Formats: sequence, structure tokens, C-alpha cells
Amino acid sequence: MFRILFYTPEIPGNTGNAIRLAAVTGAELHLVEPLGFTFEDAKLRRAGLDYHDLAVVHVHQTLADAWQVLQPENVYAFTSEGEHSYTDISYAPGDVLMFGPESVGLPEDVKQDAHVTARVRLPMLPSLRSLNLANSASIAVYEAWRQHGFAGAQLRG
Repeated sequence: MFRILFYTPEIPGNTGNAIRLAAVTGAELHLVEPLGFTFEDAKLRRAGLDYHDLAVVHVHQTLADAWQVLQPENVYAFTSEGEHSYTDISYAPGDVLMFGPESVGLPEDVKQDAHVTARVRLPMLPSLRSLNLANSASIAVYEAWRQHGFAGAQLRG
């Protein structure tokens, strides 16, 4: 399945929602420290509901530590300056979908990291700055999963 990487996330509710996203899609969630919250944060727990024990979540001290564990073949860095639309990517299981902190997005050195396969954008109106982090991750994960026929899902009609 796909792997979501939040680089230094700041808002507990977004990460809680991503925990829930990981649980319902079978994705893994990887978080790179420092985190702007603790796992005991009530907002994180509330947003994740009772999905915390159903999700695969890993916390890494540094991005280098994350790369060591992930050994990624493809890393897609989601950024408003992306050269590719998220729908133009052919995702493969195991791909890493990387997102930056809510207040500033991915730093330039992370966007240019040698592991990054492509910088990807989600379309939005030109007068607006960004989408919510958890919503952005959801859009990307569901597109990647859709390309693989929602493998493993129970589809209801």
C-alpha cells in the first residue's frame, strides 16, 4: 500500500485525521519530528476517533531516519509549486506521498532532496494559498488507491 509522510506536522487534528485515513485505506503514516503535539493530545485523539490502534504509524527523529526505514523507490513531494498535477502521476504501491508542515509547507531543501521523484501539486484557485493538510493527503491517497482499483477495499453499491 501507499505511505504518507508528514514532515514536521504542527496541528494535532490533521495528524489525527491522517491516522484515520491510514486505517481506512491501509496506508502507512510516517511522521518526522519535531511534532507540534504529543500523542496524548486530546485533539489528536478526537480526530483519530478509535482508529489509532488500527493504523500503522511510525515516528522518525529525522528525515534521514525515515529514508533509512522506508527505502523509497518513489517519493512525491506535494507542494503548491509542484511541476506535476497529482492526477498525472502513475502511483505504485510503496510510493511515499510527502507533505510539509501546515504553516509553511515543505522547506526548499526537502523539496529538492535526492529521494524526491517529483514535486506534485493539487489544483486550486489562484487567489488561495493552500488546502488543509489532512484533506490534501486524503485527495492524494485516494487517487493513488483509485489507480489500483481500490485494492483490498469492500466496495458498496
